[in-house]
Amino acid sequence: MRNYLNFEGEIKNLENEVEKLKDPFNNEGLSEVDTKKISKIQHEIDEKLKDVYSNLDPWQTTLVARHEDRPKSKFFIDNLFDEFIPLSGDRFYGEDKSVLTGFAKFMGSSVLVIGQEKGEDLDTRIERNFGMMRPEGYRKTIRLMRLADKFKIPIITFIDTPGAYPGVGAEDRGQAEAIAKTIECSMELMVPTISVIIGEGGSGGAVALASSSKVLMLSNAIYSVISPEGCATILWRDPTKTLEAAKAMKLSAKDLLDLNVIDEIIAEPIGGAHRDKEATLEHVKNSIEKNFSELKNLSPEEIINNRKNKFLSIGRSRGFVKQSSNETSLSMKASLLTNIKDTILFFKKEVAIFGLLFFIFLFFYFLL
Repeated sequence: MRNYLNFEGEIKNLENEVEKLKDPFNNEGLSEVDTKKISKIQHEIDEKLKDVYSNLDPWQTTLVARHEDRPKSKFFIDNLFDEFIPLSGDRFYGEDKSVLTGFAKFMGSSVLVIGQEKGEDLDTRIERNFGMMRPEGYRKTIRLMRLADKFKIPIITFIDTPGAYPGVGAEDRGQAEAIAKTIECSMELMVPTISVIIGEGGSGGAVALASSSKVLMLSNAIYSVISPEGCATILWRDPTKTLEAAKAMKLSAKDLLDLNVIDEIIAEPIGGAHRDKEATLEHVKNSIEKNFSELKNLSPEEIINNRKNKFLSIGRSRGFVKQSSNETSLSMKASLLTNIKDTILFFKKEVAIFGLLFFIFLFFYFLL
């Protein structure tokens, strides 16, 4: 049974009508299937899907990214790769089933595959912790990424998580440190790395595995520092202001490509990836293959420098701060206005005292 989102009401009614027409054993008894009418309604459905999905607002895009029928990491791993050998454990604490890891073959070449997995039904979602990784999951990925780097094996990661698990046990075992170490490890790798955001890319839990040479994103996926509900609760004290929050965070693929946070948008079929998983699979395969062909001839030094410069350049092209000519530096070239403002703020006490004394001097000067 197909699951529908709240803005797909008309589409649901049309598809239900098609299903009834396809069934010759309807309420009126045995009848001939009206193929012409079915074709006409199917054309209406296609047009309606095209209209709705080409005008999604950021909150609707979030709902599509979270759709329970959307293809998950396990689907891509099972269908994109050959000879997948799953590997488990961080060698410190235990196994985290919210992330799938292992070596496999992609187009005949060895790769390390990492995929955040939410699960397909209630039982597997509970087992996978809804895709929220614990510290042992991040430490497992660090262990395997270093192993892949040692043997010069490229790495592919699939991102789909609402965020890292915020439980007490995870915090006790060093969740923040594990995420930071994963980011550090990802940035130091000397092999090509490609991340594909296939659903939700939430918070540091996603950034930890998306610090890659190339960051690709399905057109209806999202990538943000916090969920729209969380942002609305913090900024407006109202969790219902999800649309305003989603717009403000620029979490859609189109906005993130414009901001140079991601490198490429992978097109989804009309109606979202959940309506045609095979077409989505083909698009993802072609994109990964194309990006690997661009990266495979780079030297280790070029791979590291390109990755570092890519992330250092994010956010440098807007606002009052001018972009530094040296993209390998963390320093920024500030404008004269910014320097004056910073100086005044730094010496604000002295400026206040001087202003007061100057005012007193003028008062007595004109009084006398």
